[in-house]
Amino acid sequence: MSNKPVHIAHVIYRFDTGGLENGVVNLINNLPEADFRHSIITHKGVNPTFASRVKTTNVEYYDLEKKDGHDWGVYSRLNKLLKTLKPDLLHSRNLATIESQLVGWWRRVPLRIHGEHGWDMTDVGGTNPKYQRLRRFIKPFIHHFVALSSEARIYLTDKIGVPAGRVTHICNGVQLDKFDTVQTAQGPLPEAFFSNASLVFGTVGRLADVKNQQYLVQAFSQLVAEQGEAGKQLRLLLVGDGGTRTKLEQQVELAGLQTQVWFAGDRADVPALMQRMQVFVLPSLAEGISNTFLEAMASGLPVIATDVGGNPDLMPPEHKANNLIPVNDVGVLVSAMTRYIARPELAGLEGEQARQHCHSQFSLANMVGKYQQLYQRAAR
Repeated sequence: MSNKPVHIAHVIYRFDTGGLENGVVNLINNLPEADFRHSIITHKGVNPTFASRVKTTNVEYYDLEKKDGHDWGVYSRLNKLLKTLKPDLLHSRNLATIESQLVGWWRRVPLRIHGEHGWDMTDVGGTNPKYQRLRRFIKPFIHHFVALSSEARIYLTDKIGVPAGRVTHICNGVQLDKFDTVQTAQGPLPEAFFSNASLVFGTVGRLADVKNQQYLVQAFSQLVAEQGEAGKQLRLLLVGDGGTRTKLEQQVELAGLQTQVWFAGDRADVPALMQRMQVFVLPSLAEGISNTFLEAMASGLPVIATDVGGNPDLMPPEHKANNLIPVNDVGVLVSAMTRYIARPELAGLEGEQARQHCHSQFSLANMVGKYQQLYQRAAR
């Protein structure tokens, strides 16, 4: 490294609660502070509570204040900002910010990197022809791509035509000690909700259509009904907030499960809440590499997850037969959840297997080291 810190401009749609954004926080907090400085450039602003998770002093925030719809002025504002900042490296993430690479090329940013983290509802599986054409058009203006999952790497090379040598597969990592040690809840914790529970299923994530919590609520409702009197002791913990919360609350109310489902909302004490669960469920329609999947395994939880995106990359091989499930197949999800009711000891046994798998494969240090190698190209 040179004596001058490498200046990275991260372009992100909004710096707020989410797996992609949490990965950026982990990366910034663990890269050597003396060797790097960071400009976080957003289209839609910064949540100050979320931004407080960044613990280093080498970060500045800039909001392009993108208007809803087609706001072409956002690129003019980005051009002026990059002209002032003169970063060594421009790192965009996902489809929402890929066009910023054209501005980076115009401003001759020395190293331009784009990351594919996962899909949204307008492009599940990357099948939208319009967005495929957009990626192919912008491909020559990008020096290097980061694919978080095997699915994303194959998509970039086979569908978009990116040469394999310009794609690096970097899986997310998790701060293992944060989830290994006993944590104390920092927010409200309804003890009555847990006190009579025989088994707590849980999930963490934005309450959004792509995260598909309605599928989990539907399966939990059927599970409770099938278990009869014993079903009254089952619990479902939903951590996160978002646009589908009202719809989910109505779904829970119609099922008469208000006392058995807790909407915890957005929380900064996720490790403590995970320690109140026995089984983690990830019901998404699409995923990249899910941070919450990794965090659940680091917490010693078995994970039931839909067979999408990077989920097969993360799951312990011995769990795939029972816990890697199709999207929106309620019967299969109910069966996977029922295993832990029929054999309560499984949660502990498989949770420990998941913890060991996470420790051996998905450390944060490994992830940060790979990004550091990639970023050091800018210093050269």
